[in-house]
Amino acid sequence: MKKFVTLFTDSYRELKSVRTITAAAMFAAVAIILDMFSIQLGSYIKITFSSIPNGIISYLFGPVVGGLFSGSLDVLKYLLKPTGAFFPGFTLVTALAGILYGILYYRKPVTLRRILISKLVVMLICNVLLNTLCLSMLYGKGFMVLLPARALKNLVMWPIDSMIFYTLLKTMDSIGVFRTIRSAHLLRTK
Repeated sequence: MKKFVTLFTDSYRELKSVRTITAAAMFAAVAIILDMFSIQLGSYIKITFSSIPNGIISYLFGPVVGGLFSGSLDVLKYLLKPTGAFFPGFTLVTALAGILYGILYYRKPVTLRRILISKLVVMLICNVLLNTLCLSMLYGKGFMVLLPARALKNLVMWPIDSMIFYTLLKTMDSIGVFRTIRSAHLLRTK
């Protein structure tokens, strides 16, 4: 339990760093650009890769920064490219996804197994269950009517998102991006 609490306190400390805010701003710009190229399939299904920067921020800075980043970025992306009605439930679910990714990635080694499991957890809890519930409340459609298509879309995207995220993390790690961000951050906190 102490390790779990430490994740949140360490992540909160990360939030106070200018380097964290700067890195988050750069990844936010990438997420906004990726969101501009999303594919909307009807009113209820959207395929996008703009969640990749959310996962990277959660990996680098933990659940507190990941949750705040994901939630605030959700609002910003909506303001820049509104699709449908704004519903605060989606923002809360997106923030929860950032928190979950932070819990599952922060200060842990990057492995394909870890990414597959964390993507599955977030997709089941946030995308399939909670977002479908939000859509059901927002549009007045039955939860069970929306669930099959959303579950199928997430099942198809799960290995694709996982492989893209794993490859991207490994590549960024091997070329020293994360080492640069972390070492500059460690110099400032000492």
